[in-house]
Amino acid sequence: MEYTIQSLAKMAGITSRTLRYYDEIGILKPARINSSGYRIYGEAEVDRLQQILFYRELDVDLESIKKIITSPSFNETKALEDHREKLLTKREQLDQLIANVEKTLAYREGRVHMSNDEKFEAFKENLIKDNEKNYGDEIRAKYGEAQVETSNQQLKNMSKTQFAEAEKLGEDILETLNQAILTGDPAGELAQKTADMHRKWLTIYWGNYSKEAHAGVAQMYVEDERFAKYYDKKHPGAAKFLRDAIRIYTGQKNEC
Repeated sequence: MEYTIQSLAKMAGITSRTLRYYDEIGILKPARINSSGYRIYGEAEVDRLQQILFYRELDVDLESIKKIITSPSFNETKALEDHREKLLTKREQLDQLIANVEKTLAYREGRVHMSNDEKFEAFKENLIKDNEKNYGDEIRAKYGEAQVETSNQQLKNMSKTQFAEAEKLGEDILETLNQAILTGDPAGELAQKTADMHRKWLTIYWGNYSKEAHAGVAQMYVEDERFAKYYDKKHPGAAKFLRDAIRIYTGQKNEC
């Protein structure tokens, strides 16, 4: 079966403009252009659009999606299985948030008691699950099962105030790093302040500290493109700059 750009857009719940843009960037081209100059899409394009929308639902950017689905090793069945797993995880997280909202409503109506810590349980649980999904294998391989479990327990035991302070410190680190990188000096005052803030942030979640582990984490930020992408969002090379600043801070210049 074939579809015009308008009929495919309507079926998929998106706009014709979106499909035209997908064509422009080469992520989804029509099967053919008919004699009237209209884009015509077939079953293969419908299947590819479904894959694109699944990835978009999981907050994957278009550039990454293009690399994935145009790869010679791309397997549609395997991709669908991965989508299912990730969506089930997402549903579980949403269920926890919904349960938290419902309990909060009941608390406000005077039907149940709810501590301040309980109000943030779902957020902390979701953060742990996100970390496990995204970085669990790497962290466990590098630092061991015990360290990861200790870190997760630290997070679960945080009070509302401690959780807010940790989140604020993470934001402050990124802001200070973005200022420090402009100096170009990882040994400078701003860069070393960033490294010290990062040490404090690390101990909040880890409960203990060693210079070697600190330098190891910084090296991982450079080697793992997901971490690098987070730190390089505003200034390319920020992850390496932070790594260098932490190496200087910890005296581990020749390590890692």
